[in-house]
Amino acid sequence: MAFAQNTDAHRPGRAFVPFVLPDTIASLPRRPFEFSPAARDEAAASLEPGALFQRLLRDQESEASLLLARRVLEAFLPTDGHHENGSYEDTDAETIATQVAEARAELAGTTGSLGAPGSEPRRTVLRQRAPLTLLGGCWLDNVSQPATQPSVIVNRLFAHHLTLRGDGNTKRGLAHLRRRALENEGVYLPSIAAVDFLDKARARPLTALHGCFYLALSRLPANFLPEVVGVHYAFHALGTDDLLTDTPPALPVAELRDTLDTYLDMAGPDERRRLHAAVRLTLELEREHVTTLAEFVSWRAGLTLESKVAEIISRHAPLAGSQHGGVRVGDSLLSDLFRSPGPSQGGTPALDLAAFLADLRESRHLRASGSGEGGCRFTDAMKFGGPMFGIFDEREAATLRAWAASVQLGERPRIEISPDTVGEEQAARWSAALARSAPTDVVVAEAEPRDHRELFHRLVNIENFPNTLPLAAERAERCFEDAEILFVHGAGGRYTDATWFDYSPQALYERAECVYWEKLIQPYQPLQEIPDRDEVLFRQTTYYLTYLIDGAWLHRLGHLGHDERESDGMLFSIYADEMGNGDLRKNHITLTHRVLASAGIELPHIRDEAFMEQDELPDDLYGFAIQQLCMCLFPDRFYNEILGYNLAIEMFGSGEMRLHEIQKLRHHGIDTCYEQAHLTIDNFSAGHAKQAADIIVSHLDHVRRTLGDAAVAAEWHRVWRGYASFAYFLEQPMLEKITSGAEPGATSPSPPAEPTTDAVTELVI
Repeated sequence: MAFAQNTDAHRPGRAFVPFVLPDTIASLPRRPFEFSPAARDEAAASLEPGALFQRLLRDQESEASLLLARRVLEAFLPTDGHHENGSYEDTDAETIATQVAEARAELAGTTGSLGAPGSEPRRTVLRQRAPLTLLGGCWLDNVSQPATQPSVIVNRLFAHHLTLRGDGNTKRGLAHLRRRALENEGVYLPSIAAVDFLDKARARPLTALHGCFYLALSRLPANFLPEVVGVHYAFHALGTDDLLTDTPPALPVAELRDTLDTYLDMAGPDERRRLHAAVRLTLELEREHVTTLAEFVSWRAGLTLESKVAEIISRHAPLAGSQHGGVRVGDSLLSDLFRSPGPSQGGTPALDLAAFLADLRESRHLRASGSGEGGCRFTDAMKFGGPMFGIFDEREAATLRAWAASVQLGERPRIEISPDTVGEEQAARWSAALARSAPTDVVVAEAEPRDHRELFHRLVNIENFPNTLPLAAERAERCFEDAEILFVHGAGGRYTDATWFDYSPQALYERAECVYWEKLIQPYQPLQEIPDRDEVLFRQTTYYLTYLIDGAWLHRLGHLGHDERESDGMLFSIYADEMGNGDLRKNHITLTHRVLASAGIELPHIRDEAFMEQDELPDDLYGFAIQQLCMCLFPDRFYNEILGYNLAIEMFGSGEMRLHEIQKLRHHGIDTCYEQAHLTIDNFSAGHAKQAADIIVSHLDHVRRTLGDAAVAAEWHRVWRGYASFAYFLEQPMLEKITSGAEPGATSPSPPAEPTTDAVTELVI
């Protein structure tokens, strides 16, 4: 997509308020959300709660998923305040803290009655609660992003996020600790992203719907920052899962309260109202869910043995098919009784469980087999070698054996089936809200950015411009493909060497060390002459656009449901370092603004529309920053490419270029904090450059162990084109030689097609 650059139509003057530290923004301005007609049509299909939960969890890259998230948020927190109760005039921290503390005391009384630790009722409760237990904190996954950094409140939240993520070590993270607590109680579940997770958790629709709200908030946190703060405080201060699992609080209440105080000090009336509405909603949802858990326990405790058997049969009968052959119960074949209604049987009545159980207990299948062990055909079929071996879990099999024994003793109680309707009324209410959700701030339009500046604005504010996602994916992919030309010519790079080599851990480390020493370290000599201030500042302005989005290429990696590889935690640790680990003084975006201020450069924040009109930074390198923002929006699709890009950009932080810039800036009295930070943190001894190589080795080793050696080659090709894509922008003099016909570098058995001069220019510029 080529755009005209350096147009004067944008530049009516410097009519903007310069951004200055600290960033005390409490919410982004209200903006519409733009979606394409295709996304509108895709999101129009209704999804049952479980399917919606999985879509929001597993799909973090599509327009349709973001549109669904917007509709979910409108259903739970309507813009018109339809669900709000009470006044928000006294939205102070003490009032909120008191409300939450009272709710916690109330919930503690209920959770304490939900079965003793290790008991079956307790396991039932924990299994049902598990989706929400393991989701806790997901709303912070994407709160740190180019549009929100370096906000004071965002960095406080990010510090909490870092704690919840185990400081980058997933084994110390909240999700892992919660899972261990569940397993200690005998509740074993697959990964939350597994297709059968909700089924294994036996999650009721209400549980899935509550989870959908938290997941939706995690997809649009920049636009719902007041709501994020409110949910975050209320959910963790309530500590429902701490109470249920008898574990320490995930975050100290004092830290949560301090964060709440800080936010309310910066918030205006509307932000306070929105925060309080989110707090009240969270209290409502947690009360609703805990009450439902208590009703569920009560319902199960009141089940007769026959009702328990009926529940088991109703769960397995739809999957029985015609596998029972000629087995009869009463006057009917089991294959007929259990047949699920097909498309041509729309009106086929459901299985009459009471009648079926009455017939079954009088059938020969439950008569004592004479083995002396209380067996019968029915229970014998569940033993090893029997036709029903492995069908029922241990608890189900024990229930069925107990029932068979009671039948053989002559017990014939009246069969009354107690259907499981717990939570259905509440779920129906939320489902109805979802069905009628039609947020008025949704606009249907195709994305047509007029130039690089507008495209950059849309990518920074991607929550409001999801219709730009297809353009971003296409642009990123094209760059990766075109960058493969450096597989042939990369050796001529001044700071990189993207020539192809066959992967092995040793070969990767050797290439990285060779680049480090031969291209970044050994060429360094102190400058004998320092350019004048204007020249130094002009060169610096070509870097500032990418400095203002520092770390962006990593900010969407390792989110809930996408964070199970060791490399995910390692990447998150690097991103956390870039953001100062929640410490604003060390945040690299903060450092960039310090440098800008020391150089006398005034700019709006990159999230502001006014940034499209700025005249301090040249247009020449918008393409470089845009490529970072494009690829980072697809952390699943471009995972391998991001790993390679990460190696290239982290290595570039060391050596000659950085040292020369520090020398020049110091000479002219300009702050060197940004350059100095990268010179140290990106070192190849133990810093980000070395970590970036380690991450690639870790990821490809995981691929080898799970998919085999053959899969490594394909993954490695994509990793290395990610490295080449960084060089493609950086090594402009070499690209000019390539396009002019003077092609340096090595040869390749199957060189990729070379881009035209126009293609190279478009991507570089």
